[in-house]
Amino acid sequence: MPESGQRTTRGHITGTPPAVPTSTARRAGLLVTLVLGGLTALPPLSMDMYLPALPEVTRSLAAPAATVQLTLTACLAGMALGQLAVGPMSDKWGRRRPLLAGMAVYVLATAACAFAPGAELLIAFRLLQGLAGAAGIVIARAVVRDLYDGVEMARFFSTLMLISGVAPIIAPLIGGQILRITDWRGVFHVLAVIGLLLTLVVWRFLHETLPPERRQEGGVGAALRTMRGLLADRVFTGYMLTGGLAFAALFAYISASPFVVQEIYGASPQTFSLLFGLNSIGLVAVGQINGKLLVGRVSLDKALGAGLAVILLASTALLLMTAGAFGEVGLVPVAAGLFVLMSAMGLAMPNTNAQALMRTPHAAGSASALLGTSSFLIGAVASPLVGIAGERTAVPMAVVQLSCAVAALASFLLLCRPHRPPTP
Repeated sequence: MPESGQRTTRGHITGTPPAVPTSTARRAGLLVTLVLGGLTALPPLSMDMYLPALPEVTRSLAAPAATVQLTLTACLAGMALGQLAVGPMSDKWGRRRPLLAGMAVYVLATAACAFAPGAELLIAFRLLQGLAGAAGIVIARAVVRDLYDGVEMARFFSTLMLISGVAPIIAPLIGGQILRITDWRGVFHVLAVIGLLLTLVVWRFLHETLPPERRQEGGVGAALRTMRGLLADRVFTGYMLTGGLAFAALFAYISASPFVVQEIYGASPQTFSLLFGLNSIGLVAVGQINGKLLVGRVSLDKALGAGLAVILLASTALLLMTAGAFGEVGLVPVAAGLFVLMSAMGLAMPNTNAQALMRTPHAAGSASALLGTSSFLIGAVASPLVGIAGERTAVPMAVVQLSCAVAALASFLLLCRPHRPPTP
Protein backbone atom coordinates (compact mmCIF):
# COMPACT_ATOMS: atom_id res chain seq x y z
CA MET A 1 0.00 0.00 0.00
CA PRO A 2 1.36 3.45 -0.83
CA GLU A 3 2.78 5.59 1.92
CA SER A 4 1.78 9.14 2.73
CA GLY A 5 2.85 10.38 -0.68
CA GLN A 6 0.03 8.63 -2.50
CA ARG A 7 -0.97 9.92 -5.88
CA THR A 8 -4.29 11.51 -6.74
CA THR A 9 -6.29 10.25 -9.71
CA ARG A 10 -9.32 12.10 -11.08
CA GLY A 11 -10.26 13.61 -7.73
CA HIS A 12 -9.92 10.50 -5.60
CA ILE A 13 -6.97 8.95 -3.86
CA THR A 14 -5.70 5.46 -4.40
CA GLY A 15 -5.13 3.02 -1.58
CA THR A 16 -6.08 3.85 2.01
CA PRO A 17 -4.95 7.46 2.24
CA PRO A 18 -4.35 9.80 5.11
CA ALA A 19 -6.22 13.05 5.56
CA VAL A 20 -5.73 15.43 2.65
CA PRO A 21 -5.86 19.23 2.45
CA THR A 22 -9.15 20.83 1.54
CA SER A 23 -7.65 22.18 -1.69
CA THR A 24 -7.08 18.61 -2.85
CA ALA A 25 -10.39 17.36 -1.51
CA ARG A 26 -12.27 20.02 -3.46
CA ARG A 27 -11.30 18.22 -6.66
CA ALA A 28 -13.55 15.32 -5.73
CA GLY A 29 -14.94 14.05 -9.00
CA LEU A 30 -18.11 12.43 -10.19
CA LEU A 31 -17.29 9.14 -8.48
CA VAL A 32 -17.10 10.73 -5.02
CA THR A 33 -20.39 12.53 -5.72
CA LEU A 34 -22.00 9.21 -6.60
CA VAL A 35 -20.56 7.57 -3.48
CA LEU A 36 -22.00 10.27 -1.21
CA GLY A 37 -25.30 10.03 -3.07
CA GLY A 38 -25.28 6.27 -2.58
CA LEU A 39 -24.69 6.69 1.16
CA THR A 40 -27.68 9.02 1.49
CA ALA A 41 -29.82 6.80 -0.76
CA LEU A 42 -29.15 3.57 1.16
CA PRO A 43 -31.50 4.34 4.12
CA PRO A 44 -34.54 5.04 1.88
CA LEU A 45 -33.70 1.90 -0.08
CA SER A 46 -33.60 -0.03 3.20
CA MET A 47 -37.04 1.31 4.14
CA ASP A 48 -38.91 1.33 0.83
CA MET A 49 -37.63 -1.83 -0.89
CA TYR A 50 -39.12 -3.75 2.02
CA LEU A 51 -42.60 -2.19 1.82
CA PRO A 52 -44.11 -4.50 -0.86
CA ALA A 53 -43.03 -7.52 1.22
CA LEU A 54 -44.91 -6.60 4.42
CA PRO A 55 -47.98 -8.82 3.76
CA GLU A 56 -45.73 -11.78 2.92
CA VAL A 57 -43.65 -11.23 6.08
CA THR A 58 -46.85 -11.30 8.14
CA ARG A 59 -47.81 -14.66 6.66
CA SER A 60 -44.32 -16.12 6.69
CA LEU A 61 -43.59 -15.34 10.33
CA ALA A 62 -47.18 -15.88 11.50
CA ALA A 63 -47.07 -12.49 13.22
CA PRO A 64 -49.76 -9.81 13.56
CA ALA A 65 -49.56 -6.96 11.07
CA ALA A 66 -49.01 -4.49 13.92
CA THR A 67 -45.95 -6.45 15.04
CA VAL A 68 -44.52 -6.56 11.53
CA GLN A 69 -45.07 -2.80 11.24
CA LEU A 70 -42.65 -2.45 14.15
CA THR A 71 -39.87 -3.59 11.82
CA LEU A 72 -40.31 -0.26 9.99
CA THR A 73 -40.47 1.72 13.23
CA ALA A 74 -37.34 0.00 14.55
CA CYS A 75 -35.36 0.82 11.42
CA LEU A 76 -36.51 4.46 11.48
CA ALA A 77 -35.70 4.80 15.20
CA GLY A 78 -32.28 3.28 14.60
CA MET A 79 -31.54 5.79 11.85
CA ALA A 80 -32.52 8.66 14.15
CA LEU A 81 -30.57 7.54 17.20
CA GLY A 82 -27.57 6.22 15.29
CA GLN A 83 -26.80 9.66 13.93
CA LEU A 84 -26.35 11.04 17.44
CA ALA A 85 -23.62 8.48 18.09
CA VAL A 86 -21.87 8.45 14.71
CA GLY A 87 -21.71 12.23 14.24
CA PRO A 88 -19.49 12.96 17.27
CA MET A 89 -17.44 9.84 16.52
CA SER A 90 -16.63 11.19 13.07
CA ASP A 91 -15.57 14.53 14.56
CA LYS A 92 -13.16 12.71 16.89
CA TRP A 93 -11.75 9.92 14.70
CA GLY A 94 -12.28 11.26 11.19
CA ARG A 95 -14.88 10.32 8.61
CA ARG A 96 -13.53 7.08 7.12
CA ARG A 97 -13.20 4.81 10.15
CA PRO A 98 -16.69 5.36 11.62
CA LEU A 99 -18.20 5.17 8.14
CA LEU A 100 -16.49 1.90 7.23
CA ALA A 101 -17.35 0.41 10.63
CA GLY A 102 -20.99 1.46 10.26
CA MET A 103 -21.20 0.05 6.73
CA ALA A 104 -19.70 -3.27 7.85
CA VAL A 105 -22.25 -3.58 10.66
CA TYR A 106 -25.01 -2.61 8.21
CA VAL A 107 -24.08 -5.46 5.89
CA LEU A 108 -24.02 -7.98 8.75
CA ALA A 109 -27.32 -6.73 10.22
CA THR A 110 -29.01 -6.81 6.83
CA ALA A 111 -27.83 -10.36 6.20
CA ALA A 112 -29.12 -11.31 9.65
CA CYS A 113 -32.55 -9.89 8.71
CA ALA A 114 -32.66 -12.32 5.80
CA PHE A 115 -32.30 -15.27 8.17
CA ALA A 116 -34.45 -14.01 11.06
CA PRO A 117 -36.61 -16.92 12.28
CA GLY A 118 -39.24 -14.76 13.97
CA ALA A 119 -40.69 -11.26 14.10
CA GLU A 120 -38.98 -10.35 17.37
CA LEU A 121 -35.49 -11.04 16.02
CA LEU A 122 -36.36 -9.30 12.75
CA ILE A 123 -37.31 -6.19 14.72
CA ALA A 124 -34.02 -6.34 16.63
CA PHE A 125 -31.97 -6.78 13.44
CA ARG A 126 -33.86 -3.96 11.74
CA LEU A 127 -33.04 -1.68 14.68
CA LEU A 128 -29.35 -2.58 14.30
CA GLN A 129 -29.61 -2.07 10.55
CA GLY A 130 -30.97 1.44 11.10
CA LEU A 131 -28.34 2.29 13.72
CA ALA A 132 -25.55 1.25 11.37
CA GLY A 133 -27.11 2.75 8.25
CA ALA A 134 -27.23 6.13 9.99
CA ALA A 135 -23.46 6.36 9.47
CA GLY A 136 -23.96 6.93 5.77
CA ILE A 137 -26.48 9.74 6.25
CA VAL A 138 -24.60 11.75 8.85
CA ILE A 139 -21.09 11.30 7.49
CA ALA A 140 -22.10 12.10 3.91
CA ARG A 141 -23.36 15.51 5.09
CA ALA A 142 -20.23 16.01 7.20
CA VAL A 143 -17.99 15.20 4.22
CA VAL A 144 -19.83 17.79 2.13
CA ARG A 145 -19.18 20.34 4.90
CA ASP A 146 -15.51 19.37 4.94
CA LEU A 147 -15.15 19.86 1.20
CA TYR A 148 -17.38 22.83 0.45
CA ASP A 149 -18.59 26.12 1.83
CA GLY A 150 -21.19 28.74 0.98
CA VAL A 151 -22.97 28.45 -2.33
CA GLU A 152 -20.81 25.51 -3.39
CA MET A 153 -22.15 23.52 -0.46
CA ALA A 154 -25.75 24.39 -1.34
CA ARG A 155 -25.13 23.30 -4.93
CA PHE A 156 -23.67 20.00 -3.77
CA PHE A 157 -26.62 19.31 -1.48
CA SER A 158 -28.91 19.88 -4.47
CA THR A 159 -26.85 17.38 -6.46
CA LEU A 160 -27.12 14.85 -3.65
CA MET A 161 -30.88 15.38 -3.67
CA LEU A 162 -30.93 14.40 -7.36
CA ILE A 163 -29.22 11.10 -6.56
CA SER A 164 -30.87 10.24 -3.27
CA GLY A 165 -34.27 11.51 -4.43
CA VAL A 166 -34.45 8.74 -7.02
CA ALA A 167 -34.25 6.07 -4.29
CA PRO A 168 -37.81 6.40 -2.95
CA ILE A 169 -39.11 6.28 -6.52
CA ILE A 170 -37.39 3.08 -7.60
CA ALA A 171 -37.14 1.24 -4.26
CA PRO A 172 -40.71 -0.14 -4.17
CA LEU A 173 -40.41 -1.11 -7.84
CA ILE A 174 -37.16 -2.99 -7.15
CA GLY A 175 -38.72 -4.67 -4.14
CA GLY A 176 -41.73 -5.74 -6.17
CA GLN A 177 -39.55 -7.24 -8.90
CA ILE A 178 -37.46 -9.11 -6.34
CA LEU A 179 -40.64 -10.65 -4.93
CA ARG A 180 -41.48 -11.98 -8.38
CA ILE A 181 -38.47 -14.30 -8.28
CA THR A 182 -37.93 -14.91 -4.56
CA ASP A 183 -39.51 -14.32 -1.15
CA TRP A 184 -39.17 -11.40 1.28
CA ARG A 185 -35.83 -12.66 2.51
CA GLY A 186 -34.42 -12.02 -0.95
CA VAL A 187 -35.01 -8.30 -0.46
CA PHE A 188 -32.54 -8.32 2.42
CA HIS A 189 -30.07 -10.42 0.43
CA VAL A 190 -30.10 -7.74 -2.29
CA LEU A 191 -29.73 -4.95 0.28
CA ALA A 192 -26.79 -6.76 1.86
CA VAL A 193 -25.07 -7.03 -1.53
CA ILE A 194 -25.71 -3.34 -2.23
CA GLY A 195 -24.28 -2.46 1.19
CA LEU A 196 -21.21 -4.63 0.61
CA LEU A 197 -20.50 -3.09 -2.80
CA LEU A 198 -20.92 0.42 -1.41
CA THR A 199 -18.58 -0.42 1.49
CA LEU A 200 -15.90 -1.57 -0.95
CA VAL A 201 -16.31 1.58 -3.04
CA VAL A 202 -16.04 3.77 0.07
CA TRP A 203 -12.90 1.94 1.17
CA ARG A 204 -11.32 2.27 -2.26
CA PHE A 205 -12.28 5.75 -3.39
CA LEU A 206 -13.52 7.99 -0.56
CA HIS A 207 -10.55 9.68 1.08
CA GLU A 208 -10.41 11.11 4.59
CA THR A 209 -11.69 14.70 4.56
CA LEU A 210 -11.12 15.68 8.21
CA PRO A 211 -7.41 16.25 8.96
CA PRO A 212 -6.15 15.35 12.47
CA GLU A 213 -5.64 19.00 13.42
CA ARG A 214 -9.37 19.70 12.92
CA ARG A 215 -10.64 16.76 14.98
CA GLN A 216 -12.39 17.06 18.33
CA GLU A 217 -10.80 15.69 21.48
CA GLY A 218 -12.56 14.06 24.42
CA GLY A 219 -15.16 11.37 24.97
CA VAL A 220 -18.89 11.28 25.51
CA GLY A 221 -18.84 14.30 27.79
CA ALA A 222 -17.04 16.40 25.19
CA ALA A 223 -19.50 15.26 22.51
CA LEU A 224 -22.45 16.25 24.66
CA ARG A 225 -20.87 19.64 25.38
CA THR A 226 -20.34 20.15 21.65
CA MET A 227 -23.98 19.36 20.90
CA ARG A 228 -25.14 21.59 23.74
CA GLY A 229 -23.05 24.39 22.29
CA LEU A 230 -24.59 23.85 18.87
CA LEU A 231 -28.11 23.93 20.29
CA ALA A 232 -27.23 27.13 22.18
CA ASP A 233 -26.56 28.77 18.81
CA ARG A 234 -29.94 30.36 18.11
CA VAL A 235 -29.45 30.53 14.33
CA PHE A 236 -28.25 26.93 14.00
CA THR A 237 -31.19 25.73 16.09
CA GLY A 238 -33.51 27.82 13.93
CA TYR A 239 -32.32 26.17 10.74
CA MET A 240 -32.43 22.74 12.42
CA LEU A 241 -36.07 23.23 13.47
CA THR A 242 -37.00 24.75 10.12
CA GLY A 243 -35.60 21.77 8.25
CA GLY A 244 -37.07 19.24 10.69
CA LEU A 245 -40.56 20.74 10.51
CA ALA A 246 -40.45 20.93 6.71
CA PHE A 247 -39.38 17.28 6.68
CA ALA A 248 -42.34 16.47 8.96
CA ALA A 249 -44.72 17.94 6.37
CA LEU A 250 -43.06 15.69 3.80
CA PHE A 251 -43.33 12.69 6.13
CA ALA A 252 -47.03 13.40 6.68
CA TYR A 253 -47.49 13.13 2.93
CA ILE A 254 -45.57 9.84 2.75
CA SER A 255 -47.59 8.35 5.61
CA ALA A 256 -51.03 9.51 4.48
CA SER A 257 -50.87 9.51 0.69
CA PRO A 258 -51.51 5.76 0.16
CA PHE A 259 -54.96 5.86 1.78
CA VAL A 260 -55.74 9.45 0.70
CA VAL A 261 -55.14 8.68 -2.96
CA GLN A 262 -56.48 5.13 -3.04
CA GLU A 263 -59.11 4.85 -0.31
CA ILE A 264 -60.61 8.35 -0.36
CA TYR A 265 -60.24 9.28 -4.03
CA GLY A 266 -60.50 5.74 -5.42
CA ALA A 267 -57.27 5.67 -7.42
CA SER A 268 -55.66 2.38 -8.36
CA PRO A 269 -52.30 1.29 -6.92
CA GLN A 270 -50.78 2.00 -10.33
CA THR A 271 -52.15 5.55 -10.31
CA PHE A 272 -50.83 6.04 -6.79
CA SER A 273 -47.37 4.83 -7.85
CA LEU A 274 -47.45 7.22 -10.82
CA LEU A 275 -48.42 10.21 -8.65
CA PHE A 276 -45.82 9.28 -6.01
CA GLY A 277 -43.16 9.14 -8.70
CA LEU A 278 -44.23 12.47 -10.23
CA ASN A 279 -44.09 14.18 -6.84
CA SER A 280 -40.63 12.81 -6.20
CA ILE A 281 -39.52 13.99 -9.63
CA GLY A 282 -40.89 17.45 -8.81
CA LEU A 283 -38.84 17.56 -5.61
CA VAL A 284 -35.68 16.50 -7.43
CA ALA A 285 -36.28 18.92 -10.32
CA VAL A 286 -36.76 21.95 -8.06
CA GLY A 287 -33.69 20.87 -6.11
CA GLN A 288 -31.72 21.02 -9.34
CA ILE A 289 -33.15 24.42 -10.22
CA ASN A 290 -32.04 25.56 -6.78
CA GLY A 291 -28.52 24.22 -7.23
CA LYS A 292 -27.96 25.13 -10.86
CA LEU A 293 -29.85 28.40 -11.29
CA LEU A 294 -30.66 30.04 -7.95
CA VAL A 295 -27.60 29.38 -5.78
CA GLY A 296 -25.08 32.12 -6.39
CA ARG A 297 -27.72 34.44 -7.88
CA VAL A 298 -30.22 34.50 -5.02
CA SER A 299 -29.29 34.34 -1.34
CA LEU A 300 -29.86 31.00 0.34
CA ASP A 301 -32.25 32.60 2.84
CA LYS A 302 -34.38 34.08 0.05
CA ALA A 303 -34.60 30.73 -1.74
CA LEU A 304 -35.39 29.01 1.56
CA GLY A 305 -38.04 31.60 2.43
CA ALA A 306 -39.66 31.18 -0.99
CA GLY A 307 -39.79 27.42 -0.53
CA LEU A 308 -41.38 27.75 2.91
CA ALA A 309 -43.94 30.23 1.58
CA VAL A 310 -44.95 27.85 -1.22
CA ILE A 311 -45.24 24.97 1.25
CA LEU A 312 -47.48 27.14 3.43
CA LEU A 313 -49.70 28.12 0.49
CA ALA A 314 -49.94 24.56 -0.81
CA SER A 315 -50.81 23.11 2.60
CA THR A 316 -53.44 25.84 3.10
CA ALA A 317 -55.01 24.99 -0.26
CA LEU A 318 -54.97 21.28 0.63
CA LEU A 319 -56.74 21.94 3.92
CA LEU A 320 -59.42 24.04 2.21
CA MET A 321 -59.97 21.39 -0.46
CA THR A 322 -60.07 18.42 1.89
CA ALA A 323 -62.34 20.25 4.35
CA GLY A 324 -64.90 20.92 1.60
CA ALA A 325 -64.48 24.69 1.35
CA PHE A 326 -64.74 24.39 -2.45
CA GLY A 327 -67.36 21.67 -2.43
CA GLU A 328 -66.55 18.20 -3.69
CA VAL A 329 -63.14 18.15 -5.34
CA GLY A 330 -61.66 15.24 -7.20
CA LEU A 331 -58.22 13.70 -7.16
CA VAL A 332 -56.66 16.06 -9.70
CA PRO A 333 -56.77 19.28 -7.58
CA VAL A 334 -55.58 17.44 -4.47
CA ALA A 335 -52.79 15.74 -6.43
CA ALA A 336 -51.77 19.12 -7.83
CA GLY A 337 -51.58 20.59 -4.32
CA LEU A 338 -49.43 17.67 -3.14
CA PHE A 339 -47.17 18.06 -6.18
CA VAL A 340 -46.60 21.76 -5.43
CA LEU A 341 -45.93 21.04 -1.75
CA MET A 342 -43.47 18.25 -2.53
CA SER A 343 -41.68 20.25 -5.21
CA ALA A 344 -41.14 23.19 -2.83
CA MET A 345 -39.19 20.83 -0.56
CA GLY A 346 -36.46 21.09 -3.20
CA LEU A 347 -35.91 24.68 -2.05
CA ALA A 348 -36.33 24.13 1.67
CA MET A 349 -34.30 21.01 2.43
CA PRO A 350 -30.90 21.64 0.76
CA ASN A 351 -30.78 25.28 1.86
CA THR A 352 -31.56 24.57 5.53
CA ASN A 353 -28.78 21.97 5.60
CA ALA A 354 -26.33 24.32 3.91
CA GLN A 355 -27.11 27.29 6.14
CA ALA A 356 -26.92 25.24 9.34
CA LEU A 357 -23.66 23.50 8.43
CA MET A 358 -21.99 26.72 7.31
CA ARG A 359 -22.08 27.83 10.95
CA THR A 360 -20.40 24.65 12.24
CA PRO A 361 -17.09 23.94 10.46
CA HIS A 362 -15.60 22.97 13.84
CA ALA A 363 -18.16 20.20 14.50
CA ALA A 364 -19.72 19.19 11.19
CA GLY A 365 -20.31 15.61 12.31
CA SER A 366 -22.20 16.58 15.47
CA ALA A 367 -24.14 19.24 13.60
CA SER A 368 -25.07 16.77 10.87
CA ALA A 369 -26.20 14.31 13.54
CA LEU A 370 -28.47 16.88 15.16
CA LEU A 371 -29.94 17.88 11.79
CA GLY A 372 -30.69 14.29 10.84
CA THR A 373 -31.97 13.14 14.21
CA SER A 374 -34.28 16.12 14.65
CA SER A 375 -35.78 15.55 11.19
CA PHE A 376 -36.45 11.87 11.84
CA LEU A 377 -37.84 12.45 15.33
CA ILE A 378 -40.13 15.33 14.34
CA GLY A 379 -41.27 13.34 11.32
CA ALA A 380 -41.92 10.28 13.48
CA VAL A 381 -44.08 12.37 15.84
CA ALA A 382 -46.06 13.95 13.00
CA SER A 383 -46.59 10.75 11.03
CA PRO A 384 -49.16 8.99 13.28
CA LEU A 385 -51.25 12.16 13.55
CA VAL A 386 -52.35 11.96 9.90
CA GLY A 387 -54.62 9.00 10.70
CA ILE A 388 -56.06 10.33 13.94
CA ALA A 389 -59.56 10.76 12.45
CA GLY A 390 -59.60 7.49 10.53
CA GLU A 391 -58.92 6.53 6.93
CA ARG A 392 -61.91 8.27 5.34
CA THR A 393 -60.78 11.87 5.62
CA ALA A 394 -57.68 13.68 4.39
CA VAL A 395 -58.20 16.64 6.72
CA PRO A 396 -55.72 15.42 9.39
CA MET A 397 -52.99 15.13 6.75
CA ALA A 398 -53.59 18.70 5.61
CA VAL A 399 -53.81 19.98 9.21
CA VAL A 400 -50.47 18.36 10.09
CA GLN A 401 -48.85 19.75 6.95
CA LEU A 402 -50.17 23.26 7.54
CA SER A 403 -49.16 23.18 11.21
CA CYS A 404 -45.64 22.07 10.29
CA ALA A 405 -45.41 24.70 7.55
CA VAL A 406 -46.48 27.49 9.94
CA ALA A 407 -44.05 26.30 12.62
CA ALA A 408 -41.20 25.99 10.09
CA LEU A 409 -41.77 29.51 8.79
CA ALA A 410 -42.00 30.85 12.34
CA SER A 411 -38.72 29.15 13.30
CA PHE A 412 -37.06 30.60 10.22
CA LEU A 413 -38.27 34.15 10.82
CA LEU A 414 -37.93 34.29 14.60
CA LEU A 415 -34.75 32.28 15.19
CA CYS A 416 -32.76 32.60 11.96
CA ARG A 417 -33.89 36.21 11.49
CA PRO A 418 -33.00 36.39 7.78
CA HIS A 419 -34.06 40.06 7.63
CA ARG A 420 -31.23 41.03 9.99
CA PRO A 421 -27.47 41.17 9.32
CA PRO A 422 -25.79 37.79 9.94
CA THR A 423 -24.40 37.19 13.41
CA PRO A 424 -20.98 35.57 14.00
